[in-house]
Amino acid sequence: MSEIQVASRYAKSLIDLAQEQNSLEQVKNDIASFLQVVRDNPQLQAILKNPIISPDKKLGILNSLFGTLNPMILSFFSIVTKKGRSVVLYATAKEFINEYNRRKGIIKAVVTSAAPLTEENKKQLAAVVTEATKKEVLLEAKVDPSLIGGFVLKVGDKQFDASIASSLNRLKKEFAQG
Repeated sequence: MSEIQVASRYAKSLIDLAQEQNSLEQVKNDIASFLQVVRDNPQLQAILKNPIISPDKKLGILNSLFGTLNPMILSFFSIVTKKGRSVVLYATAKEFINEYNRRKGIIKAVVTSAAPLTEENKKQLAAVVTEATKKEVLLEAKVDPSLIGGFVLKVGDKQFDASIASSLNRLKKEFAQG
């Protein structure tokens, strides 16, 4: 079974357990904290993936770093690590957030623009995406000066490219072809 399949199953089990115990929001926040720490510390991810490091040592590291998290999460870390599957903890956390968003009707959108967007622009863009998808939108804004102007919007697996750089490339191809 692939890592993503295992992570997805673990994430669904954890989210179901959190819902049963009425602690879904707290668990989601703790999982988000775990994700951020692992993203910010590639060494931690390397430790979790390293088969040479004993499960007990990995568990000690996890407990010392995340001892303040919900006890359910610490128990989950313990079970997964003792089974020798600590390699999937990061992927499981990502899948947990994805499943949470799916169940709550939340969709992620990423807008990349040539210059920083104002808060009003972000609100307008989020409103348009909300109207189109009928879901709550988590909008992430990035800046890429190479776009020259305009923006690129990614929502799920769809992309809308309204950048000047893209338009120039299309014109360049049209001139080259004829």
